[in-house]
Amino acid sequence: MITIRWPNASRSAACLALAGAISLAVTLASAQAPAPGPPTATVTASATATVPNDRMQAWLRAEGENASPAAAASQVNAAVAKAIAMAKSYPSVKLATAGYSTYQVGEQNKPQRWHVSQSITLDATDFTAAATLITKLQDEGGMLLSNMGFSLSDKARHDAEDSVTQQAIKSWQERAQRAAQGLGFGAWRTGRVTVQANEGGRVYPVARAQTMSMQQTAPVAMEAGTSDVTVTVTGDALLEQPQPAAR
Repeated sequence: MITIRWPNASRSAACLALAGAISLAVTLASAQAPAPGPPTATVTASATATVPNDRMQAWLRAEGENASPAAAASQVNAAVAKAIAMAKSYPSVKLATAGYSTYQVGEQNKPQRWHVSQSITLDATDFTAAATLITKLQDEGGMLLSNMGFSLSDKARHDAEDSVTQQAIKSWQERAQRAAQGLGFGAWRTGRVTVQANEGGRVYPVARAQTMSMQQTAPVAMEAGTSDVTVTVTGDALLEQPQPAAR
């Protein structure tokens, strides 16, 4: 707490000065207050296009078990090195190594052993080449297919978004016009607007619990499917020229 003490002779003058300062501050604050803006209607509109998927991603893994961790790792490393070499014959398919794990396995009445696993990912827009390579990696390379999925390439998504954005903007303008008319205004203008595209259609790996057969594998069947590309426009329509009330 702060206490201010004035001599009796100057107390009245100080109070008058303080009152004047407060009055001046209130006057300045009122002068600086922004003028109220026009009435605003917030409008949202969306447009969606269904686009064929043109990108494939697959996850495969090599596994090995041995009483010696070095032997198990050597088995897996050889399988992955072979897969990398085989993929070089398919330049349209991008291969990358992924997770690597080593852990000890213990079962009752069985000697302990080490389990080693490493994954690789394939990324391609050439589905025929990708299907052929996946089949060979299973048959000849000893790899196991964990999962496979489809999505849109960046180019296909961007092209679709460009087209859908124009549709969404047109729909937003039509809704803003109807909102202005419904609220009794003869005109409107565009305020702050945001344009947002969805992020759907992304593919993520989901490892299967079961181990696939190491016998001759049938050619991998593929059905790419489609993805929806949605663009949403949200913004303010600043309303102008209120319509006169009916008499």
